[in-house]
Amino acid sequence: MSKEKFKIPFTKMHGLGNDYIYINCFSGLDIKSPESLSRLLSDRHTGIGGDGIVLILPSSIADAKMRMFNIDGSEGNMCGNAIRCVGKYLFDNGIAKKRVIKIETKSGVKQLELFVENDKVNLVKVDMGQAELEPKKIPTTLSGKNIINKKIRLAGNEYAITCVSMGNPHAVIFVDSVEKFDVAGIGRKIETDTIFPERVNTEFIEILCRNHLKMRVWERGSGETQACGTGACAAAVAAVLNGYCDKNADIVVQLPGGDLTIKYTDSTVYMTGTAVKVFDGMVEV
Repeated sequence: MSKEKFKIPFTKMHGLGNDYIYINCFSGLDIKSPESLSRLLSDRHTGIGGDGIVLILPSSIADAKMRMFNIDGSEGNMCGNAIRCVGKYLFDNGIAKKRVIKIETKSGVKQLELFVENDKVNLVKVDMGQAELEPKKIPTTLSGKNIINKKIRLAGNEYAITCVSMGNPHAVIFVDSVEKFDVAGIGRKIETDTIFPERVNTEFIEILCRNHLKMRVWERGSGETQACGTGACAAAVAAVLNGYCDKNADIVVQLPGGDLTIKYTDSTVYMTGTAVKVFDGMVEV
């Protein structure tokens, strides 16, 4: 442990209220223990407050590399809302001043299309890659070619679940009303169920119409959040697979923090949404 405190410059940003503390490591800043730092800084009473921290690092295969750590210190493979904010950060700060950029993540390199107004990015479209449906790659211990509308006993009740990986594992459950559903109580139990060896994000989805979903999410390592980008993608994919929505069509996923537009195609999943800077700051740790 360092005997002297040191200062870390950061930028607070959010995608639909899914807020993270972004730290620029391009200048050689070396974060020794990001797991501990995330727990320290994310606390909303004694820290800066956020759903975790995001390190923006140099990459040998892309314009930048992103590492995301949840509020409990666990590292995520991918974060849809965070990657949009990283794209905005890179463009707005002149690190990658171009409209199409690539970002390396633990789940592969993702391509982003940036929409710019007054020389600032306000909207980002992300090519999230193909949706993974093979159970062992999600991962889940459930058997079969895929898990689509399969009734499983979870959290003391039987739920029909659809399992999808968008870099992170997701279990999607369709409900009559997301507002009346016990997201925290049920989500917490499903997250740690033994059929999900790496834990799982759980999306609770209400069908509003053929191209409009309403969603609440319980994220592994973070709890209920205002929005989840990979979760919105998984929800749209699950809605198509269950016959509620159409492939190759724009699907609006309404979250507590705002809307994301998802398009599920034969080759990939596209996610489009806003990225917002809140403020710059300096923290001493």
